[in-house]
Amino acid sequence: MEFTLRQWRLSDAPSVAKYADNPKIARNLRDGFPTPYSLADAWAYVSDCVDNEGQEQCCRAIVVNGEVVGSVGVFFQKDIYRYCGELGYWLGEPFWGHGIMHRAVEQLCHMLFAQTKLLRIYAEPFARNIGSRRVLEKAGFQLEGVMRQGAVKNGVLEDWCMYALLKAERKSVS
Repeated sequence: MEFTLRQWRLSDAPSVAKYADNPKIARNLRDGFPTPYSLADAWAYVSDCVDNEGQEQCCRAIVVNGEVVGSVGVFFQKDIYRYCGELGYWLGEPFWGHGIMHRAVEQLCHMLFAQTKLLRIYAEPFARNIGSRRVLEKAGFQLEGVMRQGAVKNGVLEDWCMYALLKAERKSVS
């Protein structure tokens, strides 16, 4: 399935609310991703992406057939982690299983390694989130470890994984 990555526009909020309002997405993300996901939540998210572009983060809208169906972003770290960025992403359920997300991750990481000082991009999916782990592995990320009982989601202790992609080791964009 074809898609494009582009910078966020404030007019994207209704589409974000449409696709992000899904407990199957929220169960695999941090608690800051609300469920239910309202239009007000979408406005706040899109506004943050627009206002902080290139400063604290680089977030891109994932667009299929002219409609925003997901997001991929890297959040720049500070202090001793200043050459690192944390990857985050979500995709509307109707678009799962079409190879969109791993290609979006590859494209964004390739661009950031070429245009910024980043040397390492990492992600922290829940260990049980096999789909997200596959996305990372297809995009060239390596599993560095499992943090046992390292998080609590919906009142349940969860294991999470540390994945990373190093600029020096990345594979080419497919």
